[in-house]
Amino acid sequence: MQNDPALDQLCINTIRTLSMDAVQKANSGHPGTPMALAPVAYHLWQNHLVYDPDEPLWPNRDRFVLSVGHASMLLYSLLHLTGVKAVDHDGNPTDEPAVSLDDIQQFRQMGSKTPGHPEYRMTTGVETTTGPLGQGLGNSVGMAMAARWHESHFNQPDAPLFDYRVYALCGDGDMMEGISHEAASLAGHLKLSNLIWIYDSNRITIEGHTDLAYSDDVESRFRGYNWHTLHVDDANNADALEAALVEAKSITDRPTLIVVHSIIGYGAPHKQDTAAAHGEALGVEEVALTKKAYGWPEDKFFYVPHGVRERFAAGMGARGKAAREQWQAKYDAYNKKYPELAREFALMEAHELPAGWDTDIPTFEADAKGVASRESSGKVLNAIAARVPWMIGGAADLSPSTKTNLKFEGAASFEHDNYGGCNLHFGIREHGMGAAVNGLALSNMRPFGSTFLIFSDYMKPPIRLAAIMEVPSIFVFTHDSIGVGEDGPTHQPIEQLASLRGVPGLTVLRPGDANEVAEAWRVAMADPKRPSCIVVSRQPLPTLDRSKYASAKGVHRGAYVLADAPDGKKSEVILMATGSELSTCVEVYEKLKSEGIPARVVSMPSWDVFERQDDAYQDSVLPADVDARVAVEQAATLGWDRYVGRLGAQVVMHTFGASAPIADLKKKFGFTPEHVYEAAKQQIERVKSKSSQE
Repeated sequence: MQNDPALDQLCINTIRTLSMDAVQKANSGHPGTPMALAPVAYHLWQNHLVYDPDEPLWPNRDRFVLSVGHASMLLYSLLHLTGVKAVDHDGNPTDEPAVSLDDIQQFRQMGSKTPGHPEYRMTTGVETTTGPLGQGLGNSVGMAMAARWHESHFNQPDAPLFDYRVYALCGDGDMMEGISHEAASLAGHLKLSNLIWIYDSNRITIEGHTDLAYSDDVESRFRGYNWHTLHVDDANNADALEAALVEAKSITDRPTLIVVHSIIGYGAPHKQDTAAAHGEALGVEEVALTKKAYGWPEDKFFYVPHGVRERFAAGMGARGKAAREQWQAKYDAYNKKYPELAREFALMEAHELPAGWDTDIPTFEADAKGVASRESSGKVLNAIAARVPWMIGGAADLSPSTKTNLKFEGAASFEHDNYGGCNLHFGIREHGMGAAVNGLALSNMRPFGSTFLIFSDYMKPPIRLAAIMEVPSIFVFTHDSIGVGEDGPTHQPIEQLASLRGVPGLTVLRPGDANEVAEAWRVAMADPKRPSCIVVSRQPLPTLDRSKYASAKGVHRGAYVLADAPDGKKSEVILMATGSELSTCVEVYEKLKSEGIPARVVSMPSWDVFERQDDAYQDSVLPADVDARVAVEQAATLGWDRYVGRLGAQVVMHTFGASAPIADLKKKFGFTPEHVYEAAKQQIERVKSKSSQE
């Protein structure tokens, strides 16, 4: 492509003015960062990013993550000017633009493809949803890990299919958030040289200058993380930017951080380097003055000069198309020479699982002593992962406790000297783990991350974002109740289940025995567009006799009748529970049955799955004409009233736990068969008394 600095500057200023105009029309948004970073983004996309706008989901494309999601207009302007095509629901390119000029004019409006922060699935070309600062950086680490796994698993000496890089654009806010420290530390340890972060050091946040709260020596910190660091003093210095990007791509033994100094709101005569330029529209007069400073027609809005789109097409577009066509030719030959690997890759791309993926999932025999559901979960996980090569995951330094270590033949640790391993070691970095797991899922892996349920609080943002993005991340949470025992209230989760159940689009499963665990994993694996939390116990749970009680396949309906009144009799009371409390309800059921009292036990491992069933099924499980109900769960009360009714009994936690042996805790907080039995009898008497008065 012919060197033309004037045309390059015209492209940069087009990005700036589109961003200004969109924010001004919406009267909402952040114009300052897109204006400041337009030169950085332009040179990266135009001269380095390997990306074909006509095939935006091409597998070997470079990934671009805008971690500074408030600068969304920077990305939307790039997607429009480079001519990225929209894809349909099946991922196939269409003739429609990913972002049209009309879309830009509808910035931040209802139903537009240009929301305030970039949203995955909503806008083609957006690789991940970024809003909460730092999340994009965590995602980028997962993406870079996935890239290395792709290389190790699929590349052959005569057929190197994958070599893509991951670029992330971040700012001062990202660097302040703790997740960036966790993510950078992990990436440095893994020596992910395919990862390049560009840090916009503009020294401005919403409250004002960063001197108010931030004086880190970022480059020294990153060198301590085993990163290569580079420095560009002026974001408008094209030669310095080019040199830094070229050097970053040449580094082969560690990730690279490029620190770029910019002036926020660059070109705005009265608002550059101020918080106002960061967090609000410039104003009509300031927009006009800024355009004048750029040599721009002041009376033109959403103006794209002749030659700008053509410049991008001759640079990024032509380079990306050539790279994609070369890759496709390689893949076609690869498909013939390595058909098994090609079939695996095709399944990954289609978000499908191999035939027979669940064949080896064990069936657990009845056992009164039972096994901890974390133990049965580990067995099921290993049975699945051995048949799904792209299943990868680990724990936040807790795999011996969460039982998530993969032990089948050929399993190994994912480390800098073996990127083909499937066991990930996230270290004590729960927040970073959650975001990296999402980055792996965005790369079509089937990833999982694990820790104790109490520490799900440390990773709530990535769990929520997994649900927003509809990616199949699996989070395995063990030590799920006061059953943790002597560790005490700091480690005994109470409100966490209610919090997770409140996340729209998240499947939460708390299985009650080993066979429910097996079905819970089947539920989690079956949906490629829904994240799941599998919540399991530290203590042994009896394995129920499924020849006597209903099949655990009822887990697929969220809740099911485990045991019912004999001979078709109407139940006088419904006992309902999840997890470790299910066996207590079964014990009470048997006692009531021996006394001739008809009762029903309902296992409710997943409220959200149950709520998605039709009314007829829900009514068949919880018939409206049975008012006497008892819910039993070692967690907070919130939510159970919808199932037990206003007058139903709830044997739940109303306080935090305590440090004591589990038997003492059950007695103190009422989770004994005797207490649940009394609650059931009281419910029966309440209903009988009410009936006699009517």
